[in-house]
Amino acid sequence: MATLLLAVDTAFARCSVGLFDMDAGVMLAGDEPEIGKGHAEQLFGIIDDVLNAAGADYGSLRRIAVTVGPGSFTGLRVGVSAVRGLALTLGVPAVGVTTLEVLAAPHLAADRVVLSVLDAKRGEVYAALYDSDGAALKEPAALAPEDLVGVVAHAPERASLAVVGTGALIARQALAGRDVAILSEMAAPDIATLCRLAAGRATGEAPRPLYLRGADAKPAAATGLFAIPGESAPQA
Repeated sequence: MATLLLAVDTAFARCSVGLFDMDAGVMLAGDEPEIGKGHAEQLFGIIDDVLNAAGADYGSLRRIAVTVGPGSFTGLRVGVSAVRGLALTLGVPAVGVTTLEVLAAPHLAADRVVLSVLDAKRGEVYAALYDSDGAALKEPAALAPEDLVGVVAHAPERASLAVVGTGALIARQALAGRDVAILSEMAAPDIATLCRLAAGRATGEAPRPLYLRGADAKPAAATGLFAIPGESAPQA
């Protein structure tokens, strides 16, 4: 029997679900509709469709993964809470992967570091720096664009610098005078990349949303399935 991993990403406008065979290292099914809002209402329907497309069911899952942020406060709470609830119900491990890591992973290469940057608005960016193996040289943080100079200072001296994410143009301007290759300006993490990263991730503590700053507005109180035990909603 295949060892199946279910991955969920609700960090941005997409409501993405993927099913991955961890033994064979291949995607079995996936769907990434761009819905904008309403992740809580649509997520489980999309999960059902993906499982049905692969001829699988909830009982065949052996691991569940989710993007933990940075991203939409409401979207992150929906995805993380759903995955934690499923993992608890099914008795399988759940793992979390940051959106910045998923964005960077397809662009890793020898002698290159990847700066993953999201436009966080309010004059800030979310950023992290990864080496050629995907290890974080600088962990995710909310920063002023000018602070990116200090982030890339953690790169090996002769490594080339690539930038990905919605904050790529902001980063290039902030790093004026340095050779910067913009490889992608996308925000949405690729669900297949999330699956591959999560398949190789050690299991342990249940995932929690990665909030790098307070919310722009106080989100509606989470109840039922979408409440995360022991966590209060972030305040503006």
